[in-house]
Amino acid sequence: MALVFVGIVTLLFTFVLANDQVSGPSMQPTFEGNDRVIALRHGHVDRNDVVILNAPDEPGVLYIKRVIGLPGETVESKNDVMYINGKKIAQPYLKNSLMKGDEARGDLYTDDFTLQSKGLGKKVPADSYFVMGDHRDDSKDSRMFGYVKRSAIVGVVKFRYWPLNRLKGFF
Repeated sequence: MALVFVGIVTLLFTFVLANDQVSGPSMQPTFEGNDRVIALRHGHVDRNDVVILNAPDEPGVLYIKRVIGLPGETVESKNDVMYINGKKIAQPYLKNSLMKGDEARGDLYTDDFTLQSKGLGKKVPADSYFVMGDHRDDSKDSRMFGYVKRSAIVGVVKFRYWPLNRLKGFF
């Protein structure tokens, strides 16, 4: 019975789920270093999903980022407001002490940009995504390394199970 259970768990985490550990500050305060997460492999990717991806600029490294722009969309940030296809989008996950600190100093939390100003063309290409970290002024993301292909996404984060006092689902 134990062998069957181990076999099922092994298959589940090989083909359906990914178990990863967060490192670095790019998703603070949503995720902190050493948080443990479970991601759904091959899940549907939508705006605001948090994804685990193969780093496009560091082979063998995984990044955790939030999906901002979907295929075919334009993305622009102006005065700490994100616009998708010219329409303002809500970013409630940014209302935190890090953003408030920048605002108190008179700084932008997300520097102004357009896809064109980053040398990325006008729209997110087919089968690609524009991703950013929640800690906008301390994140290496699509503003630096460009679009992320769907094939580079390992999974969509669905659950944080460690530390136990920060247990949370992301659905």
